[in-house]
Amino acid sequence: MASNARWLPHPPHPKRKTMPPPPTVPRHKRGVLLVNLGSPDSTRVADVRRYLREFLMDERVLDVPFFQRWLIVNLFILPFRPARTAAAYRKIWWPEGSPLVVISQRVGAELGRRCDFPVAVAMRYQHPSIDCILGDLMQQGIEELCVIPLYPQYALSSYETVVVRVQEACRRWAPNLPVHITPPFYDDPAYIDALVANAREYLQRDYDHLLFSFHGLPERHLRASDPTGRHCLQANDCCHTASPAHRTCYRAQAFRITEAFARQAGLASDRYSVSFQSRLGRDPWLRPYTDQQLLDFPARGIRKLLVICPAFVSDCLETLEEIGLRGRDSFLNAGGQDLTYIPCLNEHPQWLDVLEKMAKKPRPPTPSLS
Repeated sequence: MASNARWLPHPPHPKRKTMPPPPTVPRHKRGVLLVNLGSPDSTRVADVRRYLREFLMDERVLDVPFFQRWLIVNLFILPFRPARTAAAYRKIWWPEGSPLVVISQRVGAELGRRCDFPVAVAMRYQHPSIDCILGDLMQQGIEELCVIPLYPQYALSSYETVVVRVQEACRRWAPNLPVHITPPFYDDPAYIDALVANAREYLQRDYDHLLFSFHGLPERHLRASDPTGRHCLQANDCCHTASPAHRTCYRAQAFRITEAFARQAGLASDRYSVSFQSRLGRDPWLRPYTDQQLLDFPARGIRKLLVICPAFVSDCLETLEEIGLRGRDSFLNAGGQDLTYIPCLNEHPQWLDVLEKMAKKPRPPTPSLS
């Protein structure tokens, strides 16, 4: 498998599917699998609890020993958090379902219209599952698989867990299938162009400051992903000091996205900043924290704020509710005048151009997973 990251062993999924019958339709050379994070099946508390259990029991999300993880999830999180999270989902849920899933499927359908080979969409957690969608692709007779994790940056809890899960599914479904993994695309100029194009209308408005809010990570995740074992978070300027660690450093890649966007959009250095959102628990996470920045900005004279969330390519709970609703209320209550959230790339035509380029990129022969 072509990949530029380090993969760790992962326990197999308890539910195994049977091998599909031989394909009965004409064979295709390539199949493309887009993978996003996932959502609960509905806003019912039971469905949210099921989703949170699968998500938080992933050893790459909550990276502590299994027994400790089981205790934390089942005794301290699941008895309380699902009801609050379900209430948050109800505020942003669409008639068609979860915005993240609906948008991802729309993107997959449009990409499929642009390609002469099958394109499918799966979620890392819940439905549609990677196993089921891979089975569907095999039924269509694909001879190689291109996997595009829908994450611009590398992280254990996003990019890597998708790749490992795909590896597991392929070993069960098609151990001889050549599989190609698209690397994180944080430094792809076409991706940056799409980000700027998507935000251009908002940048033409009257605003005081642009905040780049990336999803947060525990600091220990950065240290665990550092192949040198001695670079990440060892100095204040570590993300701007050249190192092989940047290849798997979420924080360094966040800064690369921000700086490339600022250059492309012609932003002055004092008009924007970076923060990290969605922290969980008491361990140190990447700083500065978005929720604290939103409270501090009005006292610094920032009254008209734009917020963009480049770690996400599809709008979801963390963008629509955490930033667009709850974050906006916090900012206004602290004395701000207006907070405008810049939507994710979603179905922007230039983003679809980027995905089309990834999907159609010629790839050399790759060893199978057998």
